[in-house]
Amino acid sequence: MPKRILEGVVVSDKGDKTVVVKVERTFLHPLLKKTVRRSKKYHAHDEANAYKTGELARIVECAPRSKLKTWEVLPKGGAQEA
Repeated sequence: MPKRILEGVVVSDKGDKTVVVKVERTFLHPLLKKTVRRSKKYHAHDEANAYKTGELARIVECAPRSKLKTWEVLPKGGAQEA
């Protein structure tokens, strides 16, 4: 099963080797047929402390690294990790 990749904005980089990424999704409301936006924050592992607040980051699922971190950021430049 492939790992999910999500894209969002870094809202916090205060933790060491940790960033908080806000991911927005849109969907059609089942009854009102109106487009609705929902967002969720994910704690992601950032080994190099490369991402700063406000930057666009792509995150991928990984094995749990701590209580909250089950995602890690993909390196800048678009190169995929193996």
